[in-house]
Parts: sequence; structure tokens; C-alpha cells
Amino acid sequence: MDVHSKEFISSNTPELKCEFGALSRSDGSVLFSEGESVIMASIYGPVEATFNKIVIDKASVDCYYRPKAGVPGVQDRLRESVIRNICEIAVAISLYPRTAVLVNVQEMQNRGQLISCAINAVSLACLDSGIDMKFVFGAVSCFLSNNGELSCIPSINEDTVKAMLVFVFNNTTGGIIASHTEGCFSIEQYKIALEMCRKESQNVFKFIKTSLLAADKL
Repeated sequence: MDVHSKEFISSNTPELKCEFGALSRSDGSVLFSEGESVIMASIYGPVEATFNKIVIDKASVDCYYRPKAGVPGVQDRLRESVIRNICEIAVAISLYPRTAVLVNVQEMQNRGQLISCAINAVSLACLDSGIDMKFVFGAVSCFLSNNGELSCIPSINEDTVKAMLVFVFNNTTGGIIASHTEGCFSIEQYKIALEMCRKESQNVFKFIKTSLLAADKL
């Protein structure tokens, strides 16, 4: 099976932009856009943990996701869980016992790539904060249209999107560390989307490195 078949894959990829130090009182922050989706992410810590959050041999990680309007709902809690689990894997929390790391994510604009945009924003905020990490992580969204085409650019008409697949990768090995899917798709389409996103993740990591160099973070 040719996973790069033009029958299934569109070469369009979203434009990435970021601005470090968007918030002055956080240890690390970034305003990040992926296509037309925009996220503000900030990191606080390691800070002193409250009594009920203390873990003897590592730092606790809390994530707070705030939607653009209204109070957080079930989907927002799911996004918090996904981001928290990724940070617990990627951040060297064993170096900071009995402390807490707080991750704040503010949705500014959603045009389809919200989850991958939030994950990439948090990755950049972690790097901006200087917290020790085991590896850098990057996420890519892939959209399956009703006609079977896969693209990293969401359709303007949401009714034409059959499924969304998000993959999070490790920059050192290229391995997948998390995934999130919505909608209906076949196993073949999943495998094609995975390889497509793995390839696109290299552009995400190149963007992260270039952004750090431009901001004198390396």
C-alpha cells in the first residue's frame, strides 16, 4: 500500500506562527497560531504544591483549559486530560519532587486544529519556561473528508469533514506518544493519516527549533 497516494492525501499544510513571552507574570508563555486556530499557553512552576497535590517523588501536573467564551465543558475537560498526560510524559517531573507545574491554555480562536494547536502551544511554553524536558513534543491534525481525501487543512464547511485525527510525536525518536480521534474512518485511512502526520511533524519540529533560535532561546 502506498501511504502517499494522491488519491487520499492533500499536500496543504497550515501556517505556523508564535510569539514568546506573551504573558509577563508566567514562567513561560506563548501566543501560537496553527492555520487560523489561535491559542495562548502559559507555564507556572515548578511551584510549591498545595497539601492535597503533593507527590513525594515527582511534581504534580495540572492543566486548566479555558474556552473562548462561557464556562469549560466536557470537551474542555477532555482536552485538559490529554495535555496533562502529555506533559507528565515529556516533562522531567521526577527532578521536581513535592512541587507543582501548572499549565494554562486559553482558546483564542478555533478553526478546526484546536487540539493540535493547544498541544504545540504548550510545548513551546514549556521550552520558554526553561523547565527540564525529556523530549520536545509536537502535534499534527489530519482531516478526512466525505470523499476520502486526507488533509492537514480543515474544510471551511464542517459538514464535509467525516473524521479528525490528531497525533502527538516525540522529536527524538519520531515515536507517537498520544493520539485523539473523532468521527468514522477505516484502519487503512488511520494508517495513512498516521504516516502523513508523522512526516508533517518534522515541519513542526523545524518550526519550533527555528522559533527558539530566532528568540535566542537556544
